[in-house]
Amino acid sequence: MLSPYRVLDLCDDRGELAGMVFGDLGADVIRVEPPGGSEARRRGPMLEGGPATERSLQFVAYNRNKRSIVIDLASEAGREEFLRLVAGADFVIESAPGGLLEEHGIDFDALRRAQPRIIHTRVSAWGVDGPHAECVASDLTIAAMGGPVSLQGVPGRPPVRVSVPQVWRHTAVEAVVASLAAHARMRHTNAAQFVDVSAQCAMTWTMLNGMGAAAVQGFDFERQGSILQLGTISIPLVFPCADGHVVIIPNGDLVVPLLEWMIEDGVVDESWRDEDWASYELRLLAGAELAHTPDEVVGIIRRFFEPYTKHQLFERGLAIGVTIAPVHTIADLLDFPHLAEREFFWPVTLADGRTARVPGAFIRPVGETPRPVGLPAPRLDEHSAEIRQELAAGSRQPAPTRTSRREGLPFEGLKVADFSWIGVGPISAKYLADHGATVVRVESSSRLDKLRLVAPFKGEMGIDHSQFFADMNASKLGLTLDLKKPAAIEIAKRLIGWADVFIESFTPGAVERMGLGYEAVRTLKPDLIMMSTCLMGQTGSAAQMAGYGYHAGAVAGFYELTGWPDLEPSGPWMAYTDTIAPRFVAATLLSAIDHRERTGEGQHIDGSQLEMGLHFLTPEILDFQMNGHLATRAGNRSREAAPHGVYPCAGEDQWCAIAVENDAQWKALCRALGDPAWAREAAFDSLKGRLERQSEIEAQLEKWTVSLTPQQVAGRMLEAGVPAGVVQRSSDLLCDPQLEHRGFYRELDHAAMGKNRYAGHQFRIRGYDSGPRTAAPTLGQHSFEVLSELLGVDPEEIAGLMAEGAIE
Repeated sequence: MLSPYRVLDLCDDRGELAGMVFGDLGADVIRVEPPGGSEARRRGPMLEGGPATERSLQFVAYNRNKRSIVIDLASEAGREEFLRLVAGADFVIESAPGGLLEEHGIDFDALRRAQPRIIHTRVSAWGVDGPHAECVASDLTIAAMGGPVSLQGVPGRPPVRVSVPQVWRHTAVEAVVASLAAHARMRHTNAAQFVDVSAQCAMTWTMLNGMGAAAVQGFDFERQGSILQLGTISIPLVFPCADGHVVIIPNGDLVVPLLEWMIEDGVVDESWRDEDWASYELRLLAGAELAHTPDEVVGIIRRFFEPYTKHQLFERGLAIGVTIAPVHTIADLLDFPHLAEREFFWPVTLADGRTARVPGAFIRPVGETPRPVGLPAPRLDEHSAEIRQELAAGSRQPAPTRTSRREGLPFEGLKVADFSWIGVGPISAKYLADHGATVVRVESSSRLDKLRLVAPFKGEMGIDHSQFFADMNASKLGLTLDLKKPAAIEIAKRLIGWADVFIESFTPGAVERMGLGYEAVRTLKPDLIMMSTCLMGQTGSAAQMAGYGYHAGAVAGFYELTGWPDLEPSGPWMAYTDTIAPRFVAATLLSAIDHRERTGEGQHIDGSQLEMGLHFLTPEILDFQMNGHLATRAGNRSREAAPHGVYPCAGEDQWCAIAVENDAQWKALCRALGDPAWAREAAFDSLKGRLERQSEIEAQLEKWTVSLTPQQVAGRMLEAGVPAGVVQRSSDLLCDPQLEHRGFYRELDHAAMGKNRYAGHQFRIRGYDSGPRTAAPTLGQHSFEVLSELLGVDPEEIAGLMAEGAIE
C-alpha cells in the first residue's frame, strides 16, 4: 500500500516498531544508525551467540523490512550525506530526547530545507515541550503517569503495570497513524509537517473509560483485580480450571448455552431451566427478585469449570456458541491451532544460526495468504553500498502527491460508514472523524452498543449518558437502523454506496447473510475500502468466537502477564486489545486511503484483534523459543532493572513508581536518599547484585517513600536523574500540567449530558489544533439529517421507514 514512500528510521528502542509497521505496509524503510549501531541493538532479551550487534531479540522483533546504513552524524560529511537522503525521503521518524538528530543539531527546519514536504515525527515520553518534557522516563514510570497502573492489580498490594514492556510499542504504532495523518495534511497544504507523539498520552488512552471518569461521575475507578467494573454492577472475569484460568462474562448469555452441560455434569438441577436467563441482567439492574443470585451463579460456574482444562472449555464453548477464553501463556500461543491454520507465525533465522517463529502480518487482505517477511532485521550497515549507490544515481525523489493547497482538516471530504460496535471499530473510525471525515455511526435500539450501558455515567444511568461510549464516538453522526428489516438493509446499501470506507465488526459471515458482504457492496462502490475486524479474524477454526477485548486479552496472553505471581491473573484494565488493535487498524486504513487516492483501487481487509495484539509480545515470544524464558506476571519487577517497583507514599492508597535502569541511576538514587549505610554494599553496584537482593532494597525504599507524598518522591528522584512517576488516577490526569500544556482534554457539549471533558489526541501536528470536533451522538440523533442530506432520501420515504421500524 505504501510502496511509493521512503521512511528514514532513526529511532532507538523507543519507537522502532513504527518503522516495521511502515515496512510491512510496503514502504522502503532505511534504518539510519550511528557507528557501532543503534542503542536498540543493545536492548534485551539477548541471544547468547552471534555477533554482538545482532543478538538483541527485541531488535529482531521490530526491525524486519528495513535496510541499514551507518552514517556518522558527528561529522560534517555524514550530516551532508544524511540530508541528501532526506531530500529523497517522505518521512523521518526519531526518538527523543537524546535522539540522533537532536544530538547533532539537525532540526525540523533543516529537514524541510532539504525536502519541503517532509513529515518529521518525533516520539518521546511526554512530548517535545511542556513542564515534563525533559524528565527522564521508563516504561514503568510512563505507565504510572499515564494512568493505567492505577487501575491494575489488587487492593492491599501496589498497583501494577503489564509485566513486560508495552509503552513504546503503543507509542510506536500510534506514531505511524500520526505520520500518515500529517501526510494527509501535507497533501492539502503542500508543506512539511512536524509531528509530536506523546507516550504518556498513548498510555492514558489504554485506560478507556477510566481516562476522565472523575470529571464525569465524580470519582475514580480503582483497581479490583480481575473484576470488571461496569458502574452499575461488578463482575469477576477470571475463573480457575484444571490447568490454569479462563476468562468469561458470567451472565445469562453464558448460562443459557452451558445449562444442559451443567445439568449433565450434576452441577445444577433441572430447576435452573425455569429461570428466564435472557432477561437476567435487566432484572438484576432493576433490583427485581432473582431465583439465583449473581454470587450463586458465579460459584456454580467456578465449580463447573474446575475439572476441565482451559482448552477443553474453549473447544466446547466454540461448539455450543459460548465464549470461554483460555488465559494463554506464550508457550500456548505457539501451539494454538487457530494461528497455525491462519499461517500467522513466520520463520526467521537468527544470528546464531537457529530458526524461530515470529508474529506475521498484523493485518491481511481477506482471502489471501499474507506475504512472508520481505527482509529480516538487517545486520549493521548491511545495505550501505546499495543505498549509497541509489544516492549517487540521484534516482530517488519523494513520492509525487496531488495537493489542494488549502488549509483544513486532513480527511475533509472522506466518507465513512461505521457499522462496528464496542471498541476497536469505533475507535478506529474516530481517528478519521476527528480529522475531518464525515463518519456515520450505525446503531440499533434493539441491539444496543453495550458501551452505552457502561460507566462512567453523567448524572444518571442511561443509553445517552455513558461517557465511555461518548469518548469512543466523538465527531460522528448517529443513525439507527433495524437491520433485521429489508428496508433497513436497503438504506444500509445506500449508505455504503455513499461511503469511501465501510467498517464492520460482526462475527464472520454475518454481513454476507445480510447481503452486505464485500462482493455485494463493491458493486455499489467499486473502489470501496472495507475493514472487517473481529476477535480472531475472518478465517480459521476459532473465527466464530464472539466476544470483547477481555476475551482477546486472555487469548493473546496479556492476562497471564498482568498481576502477581502468587495470585490469579489480574488482567490489564478493561478490554486491553481494544487499545492495541485500533492503532494497527487506523494505520492500515490510512494507508489504504492513500493507496486508493493514487490508484483508484479499493480492498477488503481482515483485522484480527488477536493477531494485532500479539505484535506487542514478539520479543517475549522469541525469548521463550531461544532462551527458554517463559514470561509471566511479575508484579512490577523487571529482569533488566532493579529496583523497579511502585512504592507506598503518604496518604490513602498513594503510590510512586521508581525504575533504576542502570548503575549510574542507582548511584543517583543513593545520593537522593542521602547515601544511606544500607545502600553502600558493593553487591548493589551491579544489576546482578540488586536483582538478587531486590526484596531487601524494596523494603528499605518503602521506609523512605512512606513518609513523603508521591509528588515529593518523584520530584527528588527526577531531580537526581532517576526515572520516577506518580501513579495517577483520572482525577490526577485532569489537572496534570503536561496534559494541560498539550490541551489533551477537550470540553464538548453533548445533547443529553451537556458539557463534558473528552479525551484528546495522543499526538500533535504543529500548526494544526486537532482534537475531537463534536460530542458523540445520542442514539439516532442524526438519522433524519443523514438520510435526507447525505443520502438524498425523500422526507415522505423517511416517514414510511420510521413507521415500519426500519429507522428506529
